[in-house]
Order: sequence, then C-alpha cells, then structure tokens
Amino acid sequence: MTLDPTDRRIVTATQSGLPLVPRPYAQIAAELGIGEDEVCTRMRALQSSGIIRRIAVAPNHYALGMTANGMSVWDVDDARVAELGQKIGDLDFVSHCYERPRALPHWPYNLFAMIHGTSREEVEALRAEVAAILGDACDGNDILYSTRILKKSGLRLRQQKG
Repeated sequence: MTLDPTDRRIVTATQSGLPLVPRPYAQIAAELGIGEDEVCTRMRALQSSGIIRRIAVAPNHYALGMTANGMSVWDVDDARVAELGQKIGDLDFVSHCYERPRALPHWPYNLFAMIHGTSREEVEALRAEVAAILGDACDGNDILYSTRILKKSGLRLRQQKG
C-alpha cells in the first residue's frame, strides 16, 4: 500500500498526536475538508496495511509522579522467553516488554521490561515480582534507571511542497 495524498495528509495531521477534544477524528476531518467517516476508514486501512502500527497514549511518567523508571533486563531461557515475556508484559506496572537478541559476551539479556514507580524502592519491589514469575528460567538480571526524558516520537513525514 502506498500513501495517496489524502492518506499522507491524515498521517501528517496525526503524527504529533490526536487533538485532545471529544471527537478528535471529526476535528481532523474538518481540518482536512473531508468526512469523519473517511478519516476513520482510511486510518483503519492504514493500520491493516501496517503503515500505522498502533494508536496509543504516550504518557509523561514524570508528570504523573512516576519518577523512578527502570528498564529491567533479564537473561531468560530462549525456549520460554515468549511465554514468560507475555506474562511480564501483562503486569499492570510494566509499560512495555519485548524480546531482543543477546549481544554476547557483554550483554546476556534477552527480555526487557520497563517498570515505573514513585521511588526506586517501589521499582525494586516490583522487579522482585518479575523475578518470582521468571523463576529458574532466568539466569541473571539488571536494571537501568532513567535519568532524564528523551524525545518520544514516531516517524515524522516531511511536509511536501505545493
């Protein structure tokens, strides 16, 4: 699927986030001079084709009081990483969880789970819950605490001339 001019305008209008109004798609439609139904239909098609992977909230955890944020990393048995990763990702205190290849010999970790809390003590307690779920399928772990907020954004399309 390629982006036709209307799809491109929709992606450009939404790439910095949806408007914070009761009917964001209606506002986008009004801005683009098309119908709300057309915006919704085209966005569903863009999702189905994989051009838009997901529509999600990206909270500022610091503004929410979650000032201790740590990416926990785990060395999990490859045969069980998918099954256990799903369980860890389902925990309400894990915002995102994914598998990555190890970078041996220096980086043995293959499962990553972001844990948010109001203090490092809270995050460490939550990390212990993760460790208990992983049990003997885990050979080691560590945590990398955030020290600042980096830019969070997805792909940005360049404005077309004309």
